[in-house]
Amino acid sequence: MTASTAALLVLFLLLVLASVKPLGLYMAQVFEGAPIWPLRLGAPLERWIYRLCGVEPAREMGWKEYAAGLVIFNTLGALALYLLQRCQLWLPLNPQKFVNLPADSAFNTAVSFVTNTNWQGYSGESAMSYLTQMAGLAVQNFLSAASGIVVAIALVRGLARHSSQTIGNLWTDLTRATLYVLLPLALVLALALVSQGVIQNFSAYQDVTTVERLTQTLPMGPIASQESIKELGTNGGGFLNANSAHPYENPNALSNLLEMLAILAIPAALTYTFGRMVGDTRQGWAVLAAMAILLVTLLTVTVHSEQRGNPLIARLGVDQAASTTQAGGNMEGKEARFGIAASALFATVTTATSCGAVNGMHDSFTPLGGLVPLFQMQLGEVVFGGVGTGLYSMLIFAIVGVFIAGLMIGRTPEYLGKKIEAFEMKMSSIAILVMPFIVLTGTAVAVSTEAGRAAVGNPGAHGFTEILYAFSSAGNNNGSAFAGISANTPFYNVALGIVMWLGRFWPIVAVLAIAGSLAAKKRIPVSNGTMPTHGPTFVVLLIGTVLLVGALTFVPALALGPIVEQVMLWAVP
Repeated sequence: MTASTAALLVLFLLLVLASVKPLGLYMAQVFEGAPIWPLRLGAPLERWIYRLCGVEPAREMGWKEYAAGLVIFNTLGALALYLLQRCQLWLPLNPQKFVNLPADSAFNTAVSFVTNTNWQGYSGESAMSYLTQMAGLAVQNFLSAASGIVVAIALVRGLARHSSQTIGNLWTDLTRATLYVLLPLALVLALALVSQGVIQNFSAYQDVTTVERLTQTLPMGPIASQESIKELGTNGGGFLNANSAHPYENPNALSNLLEMLAILAIPAALTYTFGRMVGDTRQGWAVLAAMAILLVTLLTVTVHSEQRGNPLIARLGVDQAASTTQAGGNMEGKEARFGIAASALFATVTTATSCGAVNGMHDSFTPLGGLVPLFQMQLGEVVFGGVGTGLYSMLIFAIVGVFIAGLMIGRTPEYLGKKIEAFEMKMSSIAILVMPFIVLTGTAVAVSTEAGRAAVGNPGAHGFTEILYAFSSAGNNNGSAFAGISANTPFYNVALGIVMWLGRFWPIVAVLAIAGSLAAKKRIPVSNGTMPTHGPTFVVLLIGTVLLVGALTFVPALALGPIVEQVMLWAVP
């Protein structure tokens, strides 16, 4: 690892850690309804929204009502987005006169953006009108992110409360997550991106003459506003097909750094929010430590693999060492303005979370470099994870971890003063096992059918990895892809859409059930037999639980893909 690479990684991690406490404290105050000035300033607008929607903000909900409201709300959002895509030709803000999207593509995209996946089987600049991008995709970027946050907050309330039949008010939580957290941060980031050259306009596409005296059409549009929430909400769906590799979305090194920071800001800060709301910030720091250790370890693998380069090219006598005259390593599929370190960091961050934005092509990474993004998704998006989803998924692993520890010492497991009993373990098992079940089932169907195999751009082990990556990305609501697969087909649009929906809402219902069960329990006093859940031992236990479950559910699939490719690279003479 070069000195400049190490400096970039250290700087990035320090900036992320510096934002954890202030942002985490602010979010805790927002969801606790503390008398802070943003809530006082926004109170008239908040009350108007409640009156308009007929919401009683003071009335709290049980977990079943909370879950039903969230699923219905997102179902209606998917329907609205589907209809918008199917009618965009006849609606305003369509200067390029883009036609209505086919039914299968519109279905896939609607489910994709509502589930915070943002898988894109279409090319944004040649398919979506400005109205569809703003009123459809960008709106769901806010609402899907808010949905993930409120589920995490509901679970935290379940851990913090005792003898309670409620976990909060869904509509109040959604409103505050959007109004006080996502909107202000997105506005600030959008202005910062505009200052770096990200475009924001409503102009028609521009025809320009290139230096070769050819005509090229340059896309225009309100990109900065969508780019900001795309990263902050760990959504990942780009305005343009090239996503954050396009200079209109990500012009330079500073914009690249800002976008990566935005991806991790809320997921990391929610760990402090958790600690603050349960009355012990050490609990949040322990969860953050587990996430950070996993991220740094996997990031080191990615950077090393990409900077080492391709051994087949090295055998041809090509110099792949980094120097003052070349980036060195594996530069295939990467932007020269970012280089290997920033590209590898972006790929690791975007798949550690459920973002899926890309500033390079993961399909062009080395086998082990491409394994890390795939493996992080298959862990269940808990290495920070998406906004909200990362925290509640990691807390589920914490519950499983203390249960395993309780079995080893012959004591009833407990977490934060709550007994972990049969119901919590059943729901935790559902939340964890849904993802590998739907991913492996979808992959098996795809490789067994002509429609699934026809979209693969590369034969052999890498082709299998492309399919596995697609279903892992959909099932974990990530949205990134190995670019070698042509997934905009009726088979993949429907299959991935179903996987995205199940991967999002099946675990959410299980998590909210756990929240309701924990909230109703009485608090158990701390005793000499209570296992501390805020120290190094618990951090190791939590990491071990994540890796154990990930290994047990995905080892067969992993062994057939990137690892086989790496062995082939080493073995070919």
